[in-house]
Amino acid sequence: MTWAKEFARKGANVRVNAIAPGYIMTDILKTIPQDLLDGFAKLTMLGRLGQPIEVANAALFLASEESSYVTGQTLNVNGGMRL
Repeated sequence: MTWAKEFARKGANVRVNAIAPGYIMTDILKTIPQDLLDGFAKLTMLGRLGQPIEVANAALFLASEESSYVTGQTLNVNGGMRL
């Protein structure tokens, strides 16, 4: 958000956003025992772990013109994870 404010203050037409992924089923998570993965999944409102394509879709949205009025935001791609 700070960078978004700085760019806007200087009149630069730059959007600054971030993606904060939760537990995503990448190769590194495949080394985790299934009982722990099941526990991680229970921490989410959707009851499952994310897929890499879901993070990629969030990035695609933020890079597209469809998000042309979005700046200074963190997009949580975490299935509604509760800690």
